[in-house]
Amino acid sequence: MRVIAGQYKSRPLKTVKSQSTRPTTDKNKENLFNMIGPYFDGGVVLDLFAGSGALGIEAISRGMDELYAVDKAYKAFAVVKENIASLGIENAHVLKMDYRKALEKFKEEGQIFDLVLLDPPYGLKINQDIIETLAKQGNLAANATIVVEDLKEERLNFAWPFECIKERDFGITVMQIVKYRGEEHA
Repeated sequence: MRVIAGQYKSRPLKTVKSQSTRPTTDKNKENLFNMIGPYFDGGVVLDLFAGSGALGIEAISRGMDELYAVDKAYKAFAVVKENIASLGIENAHVLKMDYRKALEKFKEEGQIFDLVLLDPPYGLKINQDIIETLAKQGNLAANATIVVEDLKEERLNFAWPFECIKERDFGITVMQIVKYRGEEHA
C-alpha cells in the first residue's frame, strides 16, 4: 500500500496484519479521492476507524491541514503512529479508543471537522448514528464532506441537513459522499 498523490506521493504505508482490519485498496482510495477532491485547500480530517491510517494520511498528503485518526485496536494504533512518523507528519493526532469515546472527546473539545472518513467494520450498522451525533454535537463544519464506505445492503438514506451528492458501488460495497448542509457550530 502507498500514498497515491500529493505531498507524500508514492511513499509506502504499512498495513495492519489483522483479520478485523480491511485496508482500502489503492484503486478504491484513488476512486474515493477523485470523487471528493482530488485536492484540498486546508481543513481538519477525521478518520474514525483508521486501520493503517491510509485514508487520513492520503487526505493530509492532498492538502488537509490536520488529521485525527482513531482506532481502538492496539495493532492499528501502532501502525498509524508508525506510518505518520515515517512520513514526518506533525499535524496528526492518533487516538487509541473506541469511536464512542472519541465522539465524546470531540464534543467536549468542540473539535470541528471538514472531512469525515467512515469505514467501520462491516455489519455494525453505526454510520447513520455517528453522522447524526457529529452534527448534533456541533463537530461538523458548514459544508463538511462525509465519506461512508459500507456493504451495499447497509446503504444509508439521508435527509436534511445531509445530502448524498455521489454514490458508487464497488463489488459488495457502496461508497457514499455526503455533504452536511447545516451551519457550523462555534
